[in-house]
Amino acid sequence: MRESKLSRQQALKLLQKYNKEPFHILHGLTVEGVMRWFAAELGYAAEADYWGIVGLLHDIDFELYPQQHCQKAPELLKEAGVGEDMIAAVCSHGYGLCSDVKPEHEMEKILFATDELTGLIGAAAKMRPSKSVQDMEVSSLKKKFKDKKFAAGCSRDVIRQGAENLGWELDTLFEKTILAMRSCEQPVQKEMETLQTA
Repeated sequence: MRESKLSRQQALKLLQKYNKEPFHILHGLTVEGVMRWFAAELGYAAEADYWGIVGLLHDIDFELYPQQHCQKAPELLKEAGVGEDMIAAVCSHGYGLCSDVKPEHEMEKILFATDELTGLIGAAAKMRPSKSVQDMEVSSLKKKFKDKKFAAGCSRDVIRQGAENLGWELDTLFEKTILAMRSCEQPVQKEMETLQTA
């Protein structure tokens, strides 16, 4: 069983050290929650903390070093005492774009598949009257996915590739990721409020 050398609190402090933009903190917290949900869903509940911390830290270098995304992360993570296995997992989500670390473990494949997708779902949720994923359906997400102008920064190719790596239909990935985001939407909002008033 894989365990993180960092506590969740240490990981959050590390994220905040290199990320000040609320958007980037929110994304880290969301991907953390999504990864925890998938860990439980796929039979890795004992590793949920590990999966979550990988999700929390996956974009650690993106705000300060966007041109060196996934290249700078190993250095920042090593300094903080993060293990090699976790560094590789973090870098694997940029495979083919900014990293040559291939997602091999199921956890890495989930991170690769859901990272861009959480961005797309988050943007789609903002357009809904509820401003929430709680009432989002796969059918409405598919429409947004097909509209290339909508949330154009979220790579459809990466999402497709992610589903393929997992051996899943796109609809399965969409459905599970919506459920995962539903599970963490409120805790993430509460934590954001706490962090912004701290």
